[in-house]
Amino acid sequence: MHAGRLVFSQLMEFFPWRRFQTCVRRYGGDHKIKTFPCSEQLRVMAFAQLTYRESLRDIETCLRAVGNKLYHMGIRSSVSRNNLSHANHARDWRIYADFAQILIHKARSPYASDDLGIDLDATVYALDASTINLCLSMFPWARFRQTKGAVKLHTLLNLQGNIPEFILISDGKLHDVNVLDHLVPSPGAYYVMDRGYLDFTRLYQLHQAKAYFVTRAKKNLKFQRRYSHEVHKQTGVQCDQTIVLETYYSFQGYPEPLRRIRYYDQSLEKRLVFLTNNFDLPATTIATLYKSRWQIELFFKWIKQHLRIKSFYGTSQNAVKAQIWTAVSVYLLVAIVKNRLGIKLSLYTILQILSVSIFEKTPLVELNSQSDYKYSQPPCPNQLLLFD
Repeated sequence: MHAGRLVFSQLMEFFPWRRFQTCVRRYGGDHKIKTFPCSEQLRVMAFAQLTYRESLRDIETCLRAVGNKLYHMGIRSSVSRNNLSHANHARDWRIYADFAQILIHKARSPYASDDLGIDLDATVYALDASTINLCLSMFPWARFRQTKGAVKLHTLLNLQGNIPEFILISDGKLHDVNVLDHLVPSPGAYYVMDRGYLDFTRLYQLHQAKAYFVTRAKKNLKFQRRYSHEVHKQTGVQCDQTIVLETYYSFQGYPEPLRRIRYYDQSLEKRLVFLTNNFDLPATTIATLYKSRWQIELFFKWIKQHLRIKSFYGTSQNAVKAQIWTAVSVYLLVAIVKNRLGIKLSLYTILQILSVSIFEKTPLVELNSQSDYKYSQPPCPNQLLLFD
């Protein structure tokens, strides 16, 4: 007799399944499908992410070993390599992309009040891209260089809670700066970027949208200094200037003044030059904002180490994108569960615990509790005493 609910089933309850079915109907994902619908495909792919399965054969073997529990996991169909491979190849990846956007919206609100450690009442985003290398002979559609294949994961990360706000999956040849054309700027927000996004025409569009940007200047930047602000060099700020671009095309792209800050980072023993369109914040706050950009590097490192997005279960473009979006959904799911249940552990620790307890029937709160709580079974009143 099956009593209690599996940890996997408890996790899946945090997915908004009615809204997922809306995404499925939008792209006809279950059209003429009698067995193994999109909802079961998502559950199987989530299981693979949570338990670090490496291949379709690995997924099939593990799920068949616990065949008597599949029904209680929400999987009614038989799981085979052929079924899952066909589903990943044929089901539109935009189903999972749209569903991930729904989860982003659900995860964003609870973390909106998180403290960044900066005295700033505004949303701060970090924009960057990470390359996922692929074998060109197996993924011919992902040509990057003559003998290499790759896809790029362009991400706009909300630094309050490290929740991805925008994700674009492209081939490896798309330059990072082109992603600025896909963004819808939020007025009053701060966008922190490295030098790869230094395009003055696109930055001026951010400025016209009443958004702020912080980026680094290139060494060959030509400008005219209009005004120098007073600085305290003990803070690391060496100069704080108001400048105007001197090169013709740069000035045509950004015709208004910019703020140039030169900062010496003692920990790196390196001089950094920042450009921003914000003239109100202290120079040290601008430097701290750029330093917070490192969070997106940690985000890329985390998902590559702890989710399955470097080895893929299919070779088609649809299968690769579906797997990446499923991995993002699992990351967001764990973030939502962490906030809803008030779990104090890190996302990494939660994932490690879930990976070894996915088939247990322990409540999620108890499973992720840092206390030494032990479940005690109440005494049975019908138990006879052997000794007085």
